[in-house]
Formats: sequence, structure tokens, C-alpha cells
Amino acid sequence: MNILGEQAVVLPEVDPQRPSVSRIYNFLLGGRHNFAVDRQAATAARAAMPELPAILRLNRQFLSEAVRLSVEAGIDQFLDLGCGIPAPGNTYDVARRLLPESRVVGVDIEPVAFVHGRRRLDGDPTADVLFADLLDAGEVLASPPVRRLIDLDRPVGLILVSVAHFITDTDRLVAALDVYRAAVPPGSLLALSHASRKRNSPRVEQVRRVYHNTTAPMVARDPDETVALFGGWPLLEPGVRSFGEWCSVPGRQCESGTAETAFLVGVARKPHE
Repeated sequence: MNILGEQAVVLPEVDPQRPSVSRIYNFLLGGRHNFAVDRQAATAARAAMPELPAILRLNRQFLSEAVRLSVEAGIDQFLDLGCGIPAPGNTYDVARRLLPESRVVGVDIEPVAFVHGRRRLDGDPTADVLFADLLDAGEVLASPPVRRLIDLDRPVGLILVSVAHFITDTDRLVAALDVYRAAVPPGSLLALSHASRKRNSPRVEQVRRVYHNTTAPMVARDPDETVALFGGWPLLEPGVRSFGEWCSVPGRQCESGTAETAFLVGVARKPHE
């Protein structure tokens, strides 16, 4: 496998007996790129929290609105950290619908996400998918796809949706985000969603145990911990809130739902010094 012929990519063997967070997500969104073990794990998680598919759909709404706000702010290039397996409403689809000339680089460590992402792009010269760990921020930023497609002298939309709660090492997550934030210029936006510890309950704990046996265990964080991931960038109104509260701001083009308090969302802009 090559990234537009620029570098060889050696993919690890996919273990069909171990559930993958990316493939579970794909199944819950109605996708087909998953195995029986993923469907079993998804079924167990949904049994513990029946609104889980609705939560994922609301996250998609947040992603779409975050991309729209970015385009409205003049951003035409996106770095999608933890892009996942292609499914309707992904960053690439939304960005291209709103701004056909936009450039998008997705980053994911899930082999299935990389393979299907490359197939989905079908040779599009202004978009690519990088097989990498988003925590290796320096390597991501120095990679051929990012160097070719993302101009770090112009504002960038950093997308981290439904990903951070699958990174249990807070220190590494914060360190990586520090690198990404430092690399982009003023006017860049960071959009992030995260499972909320405010809804900690036996049901949430059951879901967490299901994900504990997958490729990426899950951790919920409280509002203060989630705000800290933005590294001091000024947050757009109303700050880091539940999806329903965030979506209620006048002018937002999204709708809240019954699962709106299960996760926290926020968008921040890098200020001029």
C-alpha cells in the first residue's frame, strides 16, 4: 500500500477476534466495515446504553457544524485526527460539500480505517489518509501527506471528534495537542468532543468495560479536564458544554437530541499574539 506513491505503508495484521473501536463505531453508524466480534461488542454496549447510536449521530452533527464554522471563518484545510472508517457525515464529505476546493488529511491507526479511507478518496489529489498514531504529532506533521496538502502558514481546522476519550494517557494526549496547536497559525480552530464524566453511572461503567476489551479502552473526563485539552485557546460560545447546550446558541445549524448530555463538545480558535 502506498500513500500516492510517496512512501510505503506496512500495515499490521488485523485481528478479527479482537473488537476495534473504529469498527464498532462504524457498525453503530450503520456501516458495513466490521467483523462479527465488533458487532457483538457493539450489541453489548448498546444493551447497556440504548441511546449509544443516537450519541454517535449527535457527534456527527457536531462534526458537521464544526466544519461549517471553520469554513465560515475562512478555513479551507482540515487535519482530521482519528478520522475513523468512512461513514456518511465524515469530515471529508462535509468539507467538500461546503467548500469543494478544501483539502483534508485524515489520520488513523486502525488499518481498516486507512484502507477504506484511501479507497473512498479514489485518487483525489487534494485529500489523503495517513496511517499513523495521532499521538505521534511530530511525525504526523512531518509526513508527506500533511506536508503536501496542509499549509501550516494558513489557518487549519483541527478535528478531534469521538477520539480523545479513547486515549487514556492524559499526559501523552495533552503533549500531542500542544504540538498540533503550536504548529498551526492564529485563526486555526480546534473542534473536540468527549465522553462526559458527569453521566457516570452503572450503565456508563458497563459501556466502559465493553470498550476495555477493545483496541482502545475508554475513559470519561469531566468538564475541567476537557477544557484543559484546548490548551488555553479562547472557546467559541458557550464554551465546553453538553451538545444540547452548545447547539442552542443562536445561528448554530444543529439539533439537540435525547442523548445530548452524554458528551461534551467545544470549538476554540487560536488567538493572534
